[in-house]
Amino acid sequence: MSLKERVYSILLVSASENLNRSLTELFPPQKYGPVSTVGDVSAAKRKLAEYDYDFVIVNSPLPDEDGMRFSVDAVGRKNTVVMLLVRAEQYPEFFDRAAEFGVFLLSKPLSRSSVTLALDWLSSARERLRQTEKRVLSFEEKMDEIRLVNRAKWILISELKMTEPDAHRYIEKQAMDRCTTKRGVAEDIIKTYG
Repeated sequence: MSLKERVYSILLVSASENLNRSLTELFPPQKYGPVSTVGDVSAAKRKLAEYDYDFVIVNSPLPDEDGMRFSVDAVGRKNTVVMLLVRAEQYPEFFDRAAEFGVFLLSKPLSRSSVTLALDWLSSARERLRQTEKRVLSFEEKMDEIRLVNRAKWILISELKMTEPDAHRYIEKQAMDRCTTKRGVAEDIIKTYG
């Protein structure tokens, strides 16, 4: 799927109705959806518990905190990219606190072009996370297969008195002969002898 076809979900955490209205105008539904807006950190935490958003945009300050702690917590979620909006005079202080965690910062006042550019950055970061997720999943699947094959080998060693190299060769040969995976052969061995 190309980047132009992707649709990103957004959680906007902001107590400013004017900013909320201005930002949501920059979120065309063919590219961003669903877009949820909440006015404080407590409501934002509840929303994040219900749904995994691609982007979380936090407008600092909020009624219940400055937004930094929430931003760091939100970026810790494996699928979420976070942008914190701060006043220009606070940018250096917030940057020092947020950058090490991977929170993007954008200084206010905002322009249409800076928000559009920032949304592109968030999209790039989210796609990088998506690629990392795929690699992690394939690595985990491979580890599961290795564990399953090892379990089947130990069953062959204990039940059929094979040596470890013989059990390994047996599983590989069965997989080739039956045109299946070692995982499939291991599952059959476990069903039969386990």
